[in-house]
Amino acid sequence: MDPIIEFKNLDIYQKNILVLSAIDLTIYPGEFVYLTGKTGTGKTSLMKIMYADLPAKGDLANMAGLDLLKLKTKQIPKLRRKLGIVFQDFQLLYDRTVFDNLMFVMRATGWKDRNKMQERINSVLETVSLGTKGFKMPHQLSGGEQQRVCIARALINDPEIILADEPTGNLDPETSIEIMEVLHNIVNKSGRTIIMASHDYNMIEKYPSRTILCEGGSIIDPGTDFSKLKMVEKKVVAPEEITPEEKATPEIETSYSDE
Repeated sequence: MDPIIEFKNLDIYQKNILVLSAIDLTIYPGEFVYLTGKTGTGKTSLMKIMYADLPAKGDLANMAGLDLLKLKTKQIPKLRRKLGIVFQDFQLLYDRTVFDNLMFVMRATGWKDRNKMQERINSVLETVSLGTKGFKMPHQLSGGEQQRVCIARALINDPEIILADEPTGNLDPETSIEIMEVLHNIVNKSGRTIIMASHDYNMIEKYPSRTILCEGGSIIDPGTDFSKLKMVEKKVVAPEEITPEEKATPEIETSYSDE
């Protein structure tokens, strides 16, 4: 099986500051991978490389069949159509219903047949257990339900990879468990690859999977051994400089045209 993500000797910069260096990372289809580490250690920057919000610099940077080292600006929408992105702060359109939030994304990405659009929306809402909530406005939903809408939005174009940036960061523990159940269920049923940034070790321990630790300007891959992960984190030293960009939720300038 060929990797769906493969980085070799990759350097990651934020505004000319080296955040992570000499990154080697291979992820295969169907894997659920956590990116973890303290604030400022590079989780967000590594994820930004994956959706081409930061330029890739290194020997090899393949993402969902595209070469990030040679990726032109006009090819970025093609990459992002292969990805579904789940944000910590939801980023829903609060003047539209759940149905219309999903319809907006579909129209923007080229869907035209309304019957097929309706069918797809119903399907993804059922996947996230919101089959009866399509008529609701976002403010009428709980935080957990709003995050489920975000997951449905990420699934709408049947992406190969889902990138989830702290998807439980604004949720209470019980609701966080519900969201984790949804994400793991997606992997188990569809075989999609999910990359989830999180510093919630309690959640990682409850739902163990491969974990990549960002620390000391590099990454460490202790696999699924949670005790090893905690031991490794105690031994490494965090970078002295934490950039403001690493503290903020990433923003994407979404474009849906290949023009």
